[in-house]
Amino acid sequence: MYPAGLLRTATKHPERHPRTTHPVKDVPLSAPPPIIRSLARWMFHTHVWIGVLATALLVVVSVTGIMLNHKDALGFMPDAEAVGPGLEGSLPLADLVRAAESAAGNAAAASGVDRMDVRPDDGYVKVRFADRVVTEVTVALRSGEVLQVGERNDVFIEKLHSGEIFGDNWILLSDALAIGLLLLLVSGTWMWLYPKARM
Repeated sequence: MYPAGLLRTATKHPERHPRTTHPVKDVPLSAPPPIIRSLARWMFHTHVWIGVLATALLVVVSVTGIMLNHKDALGFMPDAEAVGPGLEGSLPLADLVRAAESAAGNAAAASGVDRMDVRPDDGYVKVRFADRVVTEVTVALRSGEVLQVGERNDVFIEKLHSGEIFGDNWILLSDALAIGLLLLLVSGTWMWLYPKARM
């Protein structure tokens, strides 16, 4: 225990014994190694440029997807009313194609059939020709009656949306886009985990 006089003096005149405080200095963090900084810069630029390219492709896919979702309302394809469900009693496909060729005209018939969309629930088949304007004829499955003749204005949009417009190389483009998205994920995760690596 302290003597009473000394205790009173320290209590009465606290200014005579000021406490000295020493500021704590921040210890600077060591800079990342050069190879880490170079890798971080590469990650950053890769993320930026792949992001720009991916954004352009995703905008095209998004816009064309919205248009395809509403192609009936936009009038991109001819449509016919259902004539009754079921395939029982349907005519042979060859007879249905001949009926479609007669309705489409010589030019469309000469281009050949591109594809056939059979819709049993509606009772008809859509025969699409490979001509320049993409003529489509809707034929009843049972009677062979031509229900609708028109042009498919959504074919270009479909091919642009799916990548078929690029021909056989669209698979390579799809692979490149997938690899680009993977690089975006890796580089974005890197920059999130190590935000100061480029310093």
